[in-house]
Amino acid sequence: MHFYRLLQMRAEALLAAGSHVIILGDLNTAHRPIDHWDAVNMECFEEDPGRKWMDGLLSVLGCQAGAHVGPFIDSYRCFQPKKEGAFTCWSAVSGARHLNYGSRLDYVLGDRALVIDTFQDSFLLPEVMGSDHCPVGAVLSVSSVPTKQCPPLCTRFLPEFAGTQLKILHFLVRLEQDAVFGQSALQLSNQTRVQTLQNKACARSTRPRPSQPGSSRGQKNLMSYFQPSSSRPQASPDLELPSLMGSLVTPVTTEEEAAAKVVEVQAKASEAKYEKEVRTLCWKSVLGGPSPMPLCWGHGEPCVIRTVKKPGPNLGRCFYMCARPRGPPTDPSSRCNFFLWRRPS
Repeated sequence: MHFYRLLQMRAEALLAAGSHVIILGDLNTAHRPIDHWDAVNMECFEEDPGRKWMDGLLSVLGCQAGAHVGPFIDSYRCFQPKKEGAFTCWSAVSGARHLNYGSRLDYVLGDRALVIDTFQDSFLLPEVMGSDHCPVGAVLSVSSVPTKQCPPLCTRFLPEFAGTQLKILHFLVRLEQDAVFGQSALQLSNQTRVQTLQNKACARSTRPRPSQPGSSRGQKNLMSYFQPSSSRPQASPDLELPSLMGSLVTPVTTEEEAAAKVVEVQAKASEAKYEKEVRTLCWKSVLGGPSPMPLCWGHGEPCVIRTVKKPGPNLGRCFYMCARPRGPPTDPSSRCNFFLWRRPS
């Protein structure tokens, strides 16, 4: 409201000085019930301070004679006094733009004489994406007049902008350095480079090389990873079994050897299959993915998951809700009121 009062004081001062004034942009207030998607269900809609301020600023019936209340006219309602669903702002979080569930917060306001004499049209551009607001505009029958100098109300003359750089080229001008300073800087750079090279040479001379006998840092080559393990006991070639062992060994026939090999192969295959099944179950438990989304009651469609961001006892909790965009309650294609807390995993 403080901003509104300052804006009105400035606009009325310009009008008193003989200038025409256009107020263009986001005023963050839906003036009439026709400018809001849910004005019927809002308590004390007309009692909002921002709407009362707009009532005093604007003419009630636009361009009609004898209806002057305020010094300005809402140009869009002047040309489209009864058009419904003419909104300029929608909630991006709830996807309300898809069903045009929004409000008109952006205006092109002009002083009464200017709108009546020069305004030819006023329009909205809801098809232009890129923001939660859409552009608004107006068509005026005026001609541009060149000026020799900037207007006294130009932003560059405001105190907070005085003395700053006005062109980017000022940041790209090559600085001129003193000759003595340049020579000293060059000598210092050369000395630093020589000292750096000397330090690197000393570091190389004192660093132990991997090929030296006394150096034991790191692996010498990649093949050392593939050498056979020395933990298994190996039979000594000088060790001979007693002759008694030879007399106790029972000779094995060819059929028994074949049967033993078949049993061994089957055992290995069964063991490999069991290990494969264990690994498969383990990976499935890890990569099973999230649990399936519940279905909303209104449409029987998979829900979406959201997180509470409002400070309070439920901050950070997750819940399920209908995935459709927000819209009028009477529209069956809009979001239903399904809600379900997500169980903590």
